[in-house]
Amino acid sequence: MSQQPVIWVVGSLNADLVLPVERMPLPGETVPGGALAIHPGGKGANQACAAGRLGARVRMVGNVGQDHLGALLLESLSDAGVDTAGVHRVPEPTGVASIYVLPDGENAIAISPGANGALAPEDVETRLLGIAPGDFLLCQLEVPIGTVAAALRIAREAGATTLLDPAPAAAFLPGLLEQADYLTPNETEAAAILACAPGELNHAEAWCNASARLRAAGARSVVLKLGAAGCYLDDGATQHHAPGYRVAAVDTTAAGDTFNGAFATLMAEGAPVAEALDFACAAAALSVTRPGAQSSMPVRSEVESLRSKSI
Repeated sequence: MSQQPVIWVVGSLNADLVLPVERMPLPGETVPGGALAIHPGGKGANQACAAGRLGARVRMVGNVGQDHLGALLLESLSDAGVDTAGVHRVPEPTGVASIYVLPDGENAIAISPGANGALAPEDVETRLLGIAPGDFLLCQLEVPIGTVAAALRIAREAGATTLLDPAPAAAFLPGLLEQADYLTPNETEAAAILACAPGELNHAEAWCNASARLRAAGARSVVLKLGAAGCYLDDGATQHHAPGYRVAAVDTTAAGDTFNGAFATLMAEGAPVAEALDFACAAAALSVTRPGAQSSMPVRSEVESLRSKSI
């Protein structure tokens, strides 16, 4: 029996410093916060962890510092079953994300890249040598964009399927979107790419128009992540809305990363795309019911249990 395809993740590893607040501070204002918590995070590591917990074969490529936070991040990934041989320890400090979390679970995040900023195109040239046809590559934008472009190019040349999460929203190198088999923005990121207001993407007609414009810009398939509303797929031939799951949100940190890891997991198993989208929506819904990033991510049995209750 042939082995399951590998999900490769090229991206960031951050220590998340999470501070609960009653409301976001205004410019120049200080507001009281709750107890500070430190969680393993980073969009790349989060997606790798999500897929690993759901049973995928996952290999992470990135950098951490030679500090205790770097050790924390490596341990978390290893505990999730992720191969961390492609994560190198470098002189720069481990990346850090400062996260304010509101009572309804919404958050605001500021990033200090640290070691993530030192991941160069030549690094992925060597660390992706084993990527093969049928594998999957997940990328985000918390490492240098030239490195992301190199990783996507290498994966496509190898015959792997590429997923690009354009987060945080940023300017794109020419040709970057064309390297994405699946572009997976949330509403804010899609609005930033299309230069429109996020509030404009809050109904089905807007999802259709936005995804069509993103495909026209180069992406082969678009999966719009819509939070509680689920997600919307447009691959040119098919348009499909997968509804979200009704849950009580505690912390939305890494919900989108959980979605991407879960979506790639089912796709790597050969599931139909509609099933993969529903599975990803269920996994993301479960993640918002718990605090933290990687600490909130579900295992396979939990996702299947939620899906079975919705039938």
